[in-house]
Amino acid sequence: MKADKKIRVMIVDDHSVVRSGLGAFLMAINDLELVGEANSGEDAIQKVSTFKPDVILMDLKMPGMGGVAAIRALHQNDAKIKILALTSYIDDGLVQGALQAGATGYLMKNVQADELANAIRSAAVGRLALSPEASKALSESSEFPIVPAEDLTERERDVLKLMIEGLSNNEIAERLIISPSTVKYHIGNIYTKLGVDSRVAAVSIAIQRQLVS
Repeated sequence: MKADKKIRVMIVDDHSVVRSGLGAFLMAINDLELVGEANSGEDAIQKVSTFKPDVILMDLKMPGMGGVAAIRALHQNDAKIKILALTSYIDDGLVQGALQAGATGYLMKNVQADELANAIRSAAVGRLALSPEASKALSESSEFPIVPAEDLTERERDVLKLMIEGLSNNEIAERLIISPSTVKYHIGNIYTKLGVDSRVAAVSIAIQRQLVS
């Protein structure tokens, strides 16, 4: 995303007070732009093509279509849209469900303003953003089969650790002093060994199973 381009944000929440508060927050941040609101999952699906957001802030507990189902539908329709789950609820099933549906992050509604802004910026470039509560719930979940850390090579663990930190392929290449194509090769091996097909899923499993230290 270009440095001078504002990140277009859409809010999906069934409570008007929450939408108003988030809207006021977004309008106070120079590089963020509120482009629209929706009061349900169904409403979001209908409006997303009009608002064309870069990032969606998605409540999970809403009447009718829940947030996880809405995330899945929106992600299947347009994988380029990044969606951050923003909720008051935390459990491993919700965290796992949101991430598996295509969310790029999971945050609590009591998140600090600067942390939310940074999470939106991270999501806009495809970096995973997890609250400490979500990371803890993920690490305690037992949904995925255990993948022994020794199944990953030392270099793959190095790459995976930097993926967890949110670095892009080019940033990983610079940090490890290797080529971007080599990074891509290692990530492909990581996906194969973990049985996943996305960066978010790989990072989720790595956090969950503490594959890197």
